[in-house]
Amino acid sequence: MGLGSLASRTLTSSRILSSQYSRFRPIVTKPGLQSPDASSAAAAAAQPEPTPPPPRKPVGGARVELTNPDDTIEVFVDGFPVKIPKGMTVLQACEIAGVDIPRFCYHSRLSIAGNCRMCLVEVEKSPKPVASCAMPALPGMKIKTDTALAKKAREGVMEFLLMNHPLDCPICDQGGECDLQDQSMAFGSDRGRFTEMKRSVVDKNLGPLVKTVMTRCIQCTRCVRFATEVAGVQDLGMLGRGSGEEIGTYVEKLMTSELSGNVIDICPVGALTSKPFAFKARNWELKGTETIDVTDAVGSNIRIDSRGPEVMRIIPRLNEDINEEWISDKTRFCYDGLKRQRLNDPMIRDANGRFKAVSWRDALAVVAEVALKVKPEEIVGVAGKLSDAESMMALKDLLNNMGSNNVWCEGTGTNPNADLRYRYLMNSSIAGLEKADVFLLVGTQPRVEAAMVNARIRKTVRASNAKVGYIGPPTDFNYDCQHLGTGPQTILEIAEGRHPFSSAIANAKNPAIIVGAGLFERDDKDAIFAAVEAIAKKGNVIRPDWNGFNVLLLNASQAAALDLGLVPESSNSIDSAKFLYLMGADDLNLDKVPADAFVVYQGHHGDRSVYRANVILPSAAFSEKEGTYENTEGCTQQTLPAVPTVGDARDDWKIIRALSEVAGIRLPYDTLAAIRSRMSTVAPNLLRTDEKELAAFGPTLSPDCTQKIDSTPFKAAVENFYMTDSITRASKIMAQCSAMLLKK
Repeated sequence: MGLGSLASRTLTSSRILSSQYSRFRPIVTKPGLQSPDASSAAAAAAQPEPTPPPPRKPVGGARVELTNPDDTIEVFVDGFPVKIPKGMTVLQACEIAGVDIPRFCYHSRLSIAGNCRMCLVEVEKSPKPVASCAMPALPGMKIKTDTALAKKAREGVMEFLLMNHPLDCPICDQGGECDLQDQSMAFGSDRGRFTEMKRSVVDKNLGPLVKTVMTRCIQCTRCVRFATEVAGVQDLGMLGRGSGEEIGTYVEKLMTSELSGNVIDICPVGALTSKPFAFKARNWELKGTETIDVTDAVGSNIRIDSRGPEVMRIIPRLNEDINEEWISDKTRFCYDGLKRQRLNDPMIRDANGRFKAVSWRDALAVVAEVALKVKPEEIVGVAGKLSDAESMMALKDLLNNMGSNNVWCEGTGTNPNADLRYRYLMNSSIAGLEKADVFLLVGTQPRVEAAMVNARIRKTVRASNAKVGYIGPPTDFNYDCQHLGTGPQTILEIAEGRHPFSSAIANAKNPAIIVGAGLFERDDKDAIFAAVEAIAKKGNVIRPDWNGFNVLLLNASQAAALDLGLVPESSNSIDSAKFLYLMGADDLNLDKVPADAFVVYQGHHGDRSVYRANVILPSAAFSEKEGTYENTEGCTQQTLPAVPTVGDARDDWKIIRALSEVAGIRLPYDTLAAIRSRMSTVAPNLLRTDEKELAAFGPTLSPDCTQKIDSTPFKAAVENFYMTDSITRASKIMAQCSAMLLKK
């Protein structure tokens, strides 16, 4: 060994020794520290009292109301005390404490399965980790969520889940919004120990809406529980055992529920995805716009995801009072109708009967010229199913300024009663239906007219065994229901106490009567409403603390139209009309319109009424404009523009405002704020967004009815659930659903 290397080693060892000795502090003797009492007192004074950990925010805005202190218990989550109601699970207690517990099978609106084991936590005095979703919280329980034992347990569960899961993330539509991706990153290990071949499962055909890749399934059974509990169809189940276990339909069949698309949202992996949306876009490419649905009168809260000028998909938003977190298949999949059969340019029918595109100036000039030549009583305006409140206000003002009062909305009938709001609103509210214990459905089929209201009724029937009686044509219900009769005679029998169901209503605590808006089209509707009100009076349906008299509307525009007073002066005004203004009205019977009448169609789709029109004015669809809508319970909501308008289309109220100026009867508003100010003088409740305006008066003010009831049986108001308006009729997806899912 050389002298240089020997010297360097000597220097290194001396540095190590000096660094080791430098760690020891010199001992200094002080007189005050020699007595043990003084030392303990000094130590106590030196150490401050430990401060409690700061309170954490609950996960996802979770909150709990502690109405009765006797029904609360205290548990400790990671050393932090939390007060919760009795009966809560450990997982719910952790959420309130602000700790996010991973889970796959647990869902707050479904029954507890406890089979994914991802939610394992450590509980003091428990020999092994417990599944927090299925474990009830007990008083004084000490829960630990971030210990080494809990972390190791979760890593083990995740390793088992990934053992047979294919590496499909680059081609999976769930990528980017997948629970398995997120939780394997957050709670999984960095490697797996399984090298065997992965199993594979044959894909199932559930219909035109839900795409299945069942090899990705982790058997959480969320879809099975949703189909059984919420949708009310026994279509899905678990087959086989062990590694041969798979989700299936027992015998090969399609999923026929009107809520089947919701399994796409609740599936935590890419096993169930949207078939129309497959391979179209990634979620980070999309712009989300929070708006509402207008395909029925419920006003479900939705988010429209768009890319550029195209609507790519529609998914639900949480609203506990209206749609919870579900939407119907029609709401979810009708979006492809927004880009088919659209009207792009103003058009005028020439002498040969063909339409030719013209400028807005020319089209409005022709319409104004004809309108000013016609007598005021021969001018008629009809608003369509999808019309917003602003455009209906403008249409009413325009026709009133022309001297005509013949303006109404589709679906309200030609002689509606708009004076008493309780006769066209759901007075108990959609969420309030859960308090009812007896339902009487009169001429309504909520499963096809308003799927979310039907889901709420089913939820109530499951929770409280509520009785349901139905009067109307034979139909399918997804809950136990007594078919009492098909026509108005049954209503009279119940009102007079001659029917067995009368005692059920009389003995009920909170009876609810739901009348279908299809009755608005009947000539004897006043007599039917009088008979239903007699049932309500005898059964104590309307009280200060409960109003169970409900009307289930069909269309998004009906409630706002009646609030704004769109009531025709004459019930047969369309027979003698010489100038007919159709604002998106496509389901109107135009056979009685005189051959020489001038018809203007203002709308966004080339639907039924276009074939009779002389002038076409293109307007914006609900996804392209800001508009106010009132749902069946009287709650005012607004749509927001998600995509730009198509071609040369304009907002409905702007077209009417421009037409009024060309006709020389200029309407006094130029902006959305100004027209809403005008609306506030007619129906101020339409400006209070997300608020319900209750009906001020009840049946005590209804006039005496001398009309006789017609014995004609009730008819179905909705023939085809998937095709009810111009957007859904233009949708290719809805056409496939009609062909495959409806019973012939």
